[in-house]
This record gives sequence, structure tokens and C-alpha cells, in this order.
Amino acid sequence: MAPTSQPPQQDQTPPTKQKPESTTDQVYQIFNRATPEEVWNAIIQPEFSAKYFHGSRVETTAETGAPFRYLSPDGESLWGDETVIESDRPFRLVVGWRSLYDTELAAEPTSRVTWEIHRYDDSVSLLTVIHDHLGASPRTAEQVSGPGWMMVLSGLKTVLETGHGLTEPTS
Repeated sequence: MAPTSQPPQQDQTPPTKQKPESTTDQVYQIFNRATPEEVWNAIIQPEFSAKYFHGSRVETTAETGAPFRYLSPDGESLWGDETVIESDRPFRLVVGWRSLYDTELAAEPTSRVTWEIHRYDDSVSLLTVIHDHLGASPRTAEQVSGPGWMMVLSGLKTVLETGHGLTEPTS
């Protein structure tokens, strides 16, 4: 098997600014010009996740009890392998979270990510991501805090609204 590739380092905080402290409950919100169904599909379909989630391809049916996996861009290694805890398509998805691409992160207990999608009007949805159960997983909390989740959610928004990833060329 090829060496495990890893997502880009998250700590790109400019040296003049303090890095936000991680917390055990993290909440992020972003409006998207997309329906709840479109947001849901962007979360669970590999052709979307590869464009905004550091190249990883999600693999799931998104049904309660089903596996929820993130595969590395080359498909050679698992970056995440958890379970769908709750599913109410297309409004709520709750999954376990443990980062397998790093041995120290993989050694921490599983945390939880809740994706809540609310219709704001006919063409806009509010996506709320809650990452909790992080109390016994301080390295994971630090890794995903602030820019970690915000880069993913900003990338998801960009894919939904333009069809391109945040960091890929648009022409």
C-alpha cells in the first residue's frame, strides 16, 4: 500500500494573530444559495466532497447505522471510518468523527458531527455544523477548530454556488 497521504495542515494562522482556543462544542453556520436537498447531496456524495474536503471522497448511504467513510484522494487509505448515528434526509445528519490519517488523532475517542440544514427561502439554506463530544479529544478539537471547519464549509458553499472548489482554478 502507498504511504498514507494527509489533508493539508490546518494551522495557517498568520503569526500576528492568536489562534482561537479549541472548545469541546464547536458550532459553525453558513448560508448557501442552494436547497436543503442540494446541500445534503454535497455532504454525502463523493463527487462533491472531493472538491471541498481536502480531496477526500465520502462513502455512505447516509442511513442510520450505515458506515460513513472518508477515503483519501487516491482511494488507498481511510481518513475516517465511522457510523451514521441519525439521519433525517435532507435536514439532519449526525455522524461519528475520528481522523485516521494521523496516529495521534486516531488514538483519541470518537467525537460527533451534526449537520443541520434549514430552508431559509426557496433558494437559500442555512447549514449549521456542530462538532461536539470533543472533551476527551483535545488534539481533534484543536485540529478542526476555527479555520479547520470554516475552510471545509466555505469550500462546500463555493462548490454549491459555482461548481468549483474553493482552491481549484475556475477557468
